[in-house]
Amino acid sequence: EMEISVLFRKLWCVRKQLIVFLTPLVLLPLLFGLPEKEGKCLYVVLLMAVFWCTEALPLAVTAMLPVCLFPTMGILPSKKVCPQYFLDTNFLFLSGLIMASAIEEWGLHRRIALKVLKIVGVKPAWLILGMMLTASFLSMWLSNTATTAMMLPIANAILESLFGDLETLKRNCRSGEDAENEVINGTGMTFHRYELQAHGAHTVTSLEAQYQMQIWKGFLICIPYAASIGGTATLTGTAPNLILIGQLKSYFPECDVINFGSWFAFALPLMLIFLFLGWLWIAFLYGGLNTRLCIKKQDRRAEAEVKAQAVIEDDYRKLGPVNFAEASIAFFFVLFAVLLFTRDPKFVTGWSVFFPKGYVSDAVTGVIIVSILFFFPSQKPSFSWWFNPQASNSAYVPLLSWKKAQDSVPWNIILLLGGGFAMAKGCEESGLASWIGGHLQPLAEVPAPAAAMLLTAFVACFTEFASNTATIIIFLPVIAELAIAASVNPLYLMIPTTVGSSFAFMLPVSTPPNSIAFASGHLLVKDMVKTGVVMNILGVLCVSLAMNTWGVAMFDLNSYPEWAPPVNVSKIFSSLRVANGKYVVSL
Repeated sequence: EMEISVLFRKLWCVRKQLIVFLTPLVLLPLLFGLPEKEGKCLYVVLLMAVFWCTEALPLAVTAMLPVCLFPTMGILPSKKVCPQYFLDTNFLFLSGLIMASAIEEWGLHRRIALKVLKIVGVKPAWLILGMMLTASFLSMWLSNTATTAMMLPIANAILESLFGDLETLKRNCRSGEDAENEVINGTGMTFHRYELQAHGAHTVTSLEAQYQMQIWKGFLICIPYAASIGGTATLTGTAPNLILIGQLKSYFPECDVINFGSWFAFALPLMLIFLFLGWLWIAFLYGGLNTRLCIKKQDRRAEAEVKAQAVIEDDYRKLGPVNFAEASIAFFFVLFAVLLFTRDPKFVTGWSVFFPKGYVSDAVTGVIIVSILFFFPSQKPSFSWWFNPQASNSAYVPLLSWKKAQDSVPWNIILLLGGGFAMAKGCEESGLASWIGGHLQPLAEVPAPAAAMLLTAFVACFTEFASNTATIIIFLPVIAELAIAASVNPLYLMIPTTVGSSFAFMLPVSTPPNSIAFASGHLLVKDMVKTGVVMNILGVLCVSLAMNTWGVAMFDLNSYPEWAPPVNVSKIFSSLRVANGKYVVSL
């Protein structure tokens, strides 16, 4: 038994290397059991899916596999694969990341967070709402991970002013529970009245400590959840949204329905509804809406809340008045959002009509604004400086330096996006997407609303164990073909699954924000599972509501669009093969 356990430990230590070496061998039958090109492409897709889900290789390294495997296996030439790694969608994402690094550089995000908390007050339920509103707003523009990392220290400072040191609070919980156990497990009914009163005092202390501990957990858990929810509201808020845009352009080049403005108009109400329901659930579960416990402690709580309010105001005061750099960043940030939203919002005429059709995309808008940050001054310009020989001749400092942007941008995510677009291109060119669509024909009998809800729930569960970007890269091509086979508007299935891939609430490993909150050491896995199950259900229901109400009106989801191929054409193309650069029918 000892030898077997030692062997298992050894195997566990080299599990990633074993996956890298064994997976290509296990998948080899695909190359011989399927049509040539489809089999080769499916081999690469499944290989990347396994590597992404197990993280046997770094995500970015797996994303680069199409560059070497597609050309060498005869699936796609290199000149078609490599450009997929820097499409205009990637530039839009890059411009969002650079804007976020400028906001972080000058601390504008901290000022926004403290200002919101000053407004909402320090009652636990309202503070949780303030935390969630702030985290969701910031994660629309910053990365979810950066938002969580910034908000958690603020939350901890407020909690310590409300409830004192966490370790002392834990000891109070334990001592109170011990006292309760003594009362419950006492022998006979020989307790004197003063003993019961003494134990009763401990029990009240325990209840108050447990109440405070629950509030503490609610604060910690609401921040990563709100960051994940907020990221869905903008195209640049999270990578899966951009994957959707890129794959729509790849599969349906004529589709111009989704852009920054139209997505924001659709996703913002969805985000706000889900955020409100999530707040009600978290506040109810962790005591923020429960005032029945320890009514006699209201005076003490009021004192603690005054202290917490003082901490927030003191932190805000330390920031000082808004300086020129912060005001400039705020201006460009608002300009960035407004220009992206108004370029072509679909429901009104946008400013893109002043340019040739199809020339100006969201990427152009984003890059123009962030380019200005690299030369716009961080200090207020002064004409008198030129005529004052005594004035300091310090170096000119722009709002953002390239070194700061280079250090802040997660280049691995940009490669991951590119890998997804390259995979989608390979699936399309090889005929794999159409081949899969043909085999999904039985699923076309499922009613579209039920199919959308089931797919959203499935992707939300799958993303608990895999990166949300990798998850949506794997499933979107299949979902697109399923929609064509079922004669359903592809957006009706692709939008909800894309949003659902960001609803990873149940496990610490599901998303980096969850991991950061869990790493504080104050949350248990069962806390996240208990809260996350209901959050996932609420998320799926909210997405279904959005798709079947204002989503139908905005994107005309009840009709099969002109930009999608007719079903019969799709079936014809699935029987075509490429030979010497030309399509020939294989009979």
